[in-house]
Amino acid sequence: MSSSGLAVEEIKSLSEAHPKPADIQFQYGTAGFRTLGSVLDSVMFRVGIIAGLRSKKCDGRTVGVMVTASHNPEPDNGVKLVDPKGEMLEASWESYATRLANATTNDEVIKTIESIVETAKIDLSKPAKVVYARDTRPSGPTLVSALEDGFKAIGVEPRNAGVTTTPVLHYLVRAINTKGERCSYGEDSEEGYFSKLGDAFKKLVTGRPAASPLIIDCANGVGAPAAEKLSELLGNSLPIILENTDITTKDVLNNGCGADYVKTSQKLPPSLANKLQPGQRACSLDGDADRLIYFYLDNRGAFHMLDGDKIAALVAAFIVELVKLAGLEGLIKVGVVQTAYANGASTKYLSERLPVKCVPTGVKHLHHAAERYDVGVYFEANGHGTVLFSQVTMETLAQHQPLSPAQSRALEHLISLTELINQTVGDALSDMLLVEVVLSYKSYSGIEWDSLYVDLPNRLVKVVVADRNAFKTEDAERRLVSPEGLQQKIEGLMNRYQSGRSFVRPSGTEDVVRVYAEAAIKSQADELAFRVAGLVYDEAGGDPANRPKEFL
Repeated sequence: MSSSGLAVEEIKSLSEAHPKPADIQFQYGTAGFRTLGSVLDSVMFRVGIIAGLRSKKCDGRTVGVMVTASHNPEPDNGVKLVDPKGEMLEASWESYATRLANATTNDEVIKTIESIVETAKIDLSKPAKVVYARDTRPSGPTLVSALEDGFKAIGVEPRNAGVTTTPVLHYLVRAINTKGERCSYGEDSEEGYFSKLGDAFKKLVTGRPAASPLIIDCANGVGAPAAEKLSELLGNSLPIILENTDITTKDVLNNGCGADYVKTSQKLPPSLANKLQPGQRACSLDGDADRLIYFYLDNRGAFHMLDGDKIAALVAAFIVELVKLAGLEGLIKVGVVQTAYANGASTKYLSERLPVKCVPTGVKHLHHAAERYDVGVYFEANGHGTVLFSQVTMETLAQHQPLSPAQSRALEHLISLTELINQTVGDALSDMLLVEVVLSYKSYSGIEWDSLYVDLPNRLVKVVVADRNAFKTEDAERRLVSPEGLQQKIEGLMNRYQSGRSFVRPSGTEDVVRVYAEAAIKSQADELAFRVAGLVYDEAGGDPANRPKEFL
């Protein structure tokens, strides 16, 4: 044991077994560390150490570690940390994790740990507790083993939650840390999670007309066993048909199925082609079950997608209605948070009904902005989102005295919603139940839900560049400030199209620039996207002779 309180020799000994690849730089981003699972061994070991240090900094409260690559292809994997309230890791610790992940030698690993301890003023005598889990990827067990070595190195008291969804892990962290408190979040087990959601759902739909069967595309991921457990608990209150549930066959995870496939390709998963009937509701989860996309076929067999924007519109309007019916309109303010990727039609629809704020892309930005409302609804267009109820709002709901049976029912519904919604993170299964509740109350089919507003046709294009850092944005990533003059050229193109809107932003994880465009007509949205992509290609120094044909 060194004078700093670190078990230096043990850390070095364990670190020897997990050397850092010499030619790779790692970056902790919105999704934590994420890349090919085959190169993450050293990162996992060091994340185990960071998790222990974070717990010590938080006076021994439990933090979480989730090993997953979400919607990414099966060869990828990743890891992210969860803070004691079940929220994402505090931003300042992202840089600590990045520094430690990139330490090149064992001596540098020790020096970096000591620097973090000093800078963050960590008392190493404090206990360290971590709950951890993984998804179904083949690389998971090996990477978890490296993570566990990190726990040993820093003296963590670990709790293995096994194979489960990302939202369950977030739930467990918060439930463990509020156990025995007046505001306990729930029983700290997977069974407690399902019981909380299931009981709240059944309470909300009691007396409502029976729902027709819902098809769930489980992306051949960890959402499959989770959805099966939930289905057993719900019984006849929500008939469920599970598809894409294979978690053992190689290379099927997120392959031609799942929320990301449906959102990006804007079409039905091929495996459902002969199973989904016109008018029937269906939804897709992603690989770790924190994203949700709904869809249906109309009477002509045409595909219609109901993404995160559509979910936000449905849910936010319903909550506003309940607040009014409960007599709480002047006491509870409901707001919605979106990113620039939100369809312009959804922003218009929501802005006419309640406050809407736009923030930069990334769940942490949406979550923090949503916390500023009494009830904050946030959904990314990709289907990741949730609803947050402030502590003051929770107390208001508990203390409010309704003046009529109608107010009393609305109040009970709001309280049940706080139990149904996973407020720690976007949760596909929780969000799915929330959607089903609203559809039941409004007697909406997918068609009626879809008709709340009509999406503007849109297109997303990716341009490979040598240096994405040359592209800098402002106004929640809706305007470019660098390269100079490019924004003016983009606006010139936008003005040529009816309802034309386009923005450019650098990727947070790879050397590409993403171009989003929308317009009143699909062909114009496509054309605008490709013309803007052409401007980006030229600005990035691409050879005009090699310019992709679709960039016009």
